[in-house]
Amino acid sequence: MNDNSESEKFKEPGESGESGESGEFGEFGDISPTTLADLLGRGQVMDIGVRPLWPSVPRVAGPAFTVRCPPGDNLMLHAAVHRAEPGAVIVVESGDVDYALAGGNVCAVARRRGIAAFVTDGVIRDLAEVREMGFPVFARGVIPIPGTKKAVGPLNGPVRCGGVGVDAGDIVVADEEGIVVVPRARRGQVLLDARARAAEEAGESLDAWEAAHRARIDGILRDNGFED
Repeated sequence: MNDNSESEKFKEPGESGESGESGEFGEFGDISPTTLADLLGRGQVMDIGVRPLWPSVPRVAGPAFTVRCPPGDNLMLHAAVHRAEPGAVIVVESGDVDYALAGGNVCAVARRRGIAAFVTDGVIRDLAEVREMGFPVFARGVIPIPGTKKAVGPLNGPVRCGGVGVDAGDIVVADEEGIVVVPRARRGQVLLDARARAAEEAGESLDAWEAAHRARIDGILRDNGFED
């Protein structure tokens, strides 16, 4: 469980920060990323390279706590673990995929502090430990070598992860289907629209869906000159 070149162990974490706004986003945990993607479009969906690193990862939903790490350095992610509030999803813009941003100890501390997940376009290490503890990590992969801890920078600034711009407080919803970022300013309307769509889909039988689907597809084919 070594997270840096000195093989140091993390000590007991300090007191957690005061509970913040994460609770108001909990209702997004009932909304599938597929439903949100239909509403928000491709621009709010992270690319397929940022994926869950262990199977059957549970859905996570929470406000983004944003971090930017330059190539080869992971200092600010490690700082964020002790500053993000419970329920937050730590979203990291990584400078490369050549050095691990975190390992087993950092993920264990994040889990103990109530962090919902890491989402990063970088890589981590100690995957077996992370999988065993059940801490959700969405990343581009794993690598055994850690980054350094030298580059100090601001936290909760705008970042770009998986091709999507993310601001602090945006809602991140992630599971095995993918990762969608809901802009904070639109969260209320998106939640209402998503619930309405989910209710409509739940009340529609497969027979009704099939009939409507075939009529739509046949109409498109006909309008474009297709003949059976």
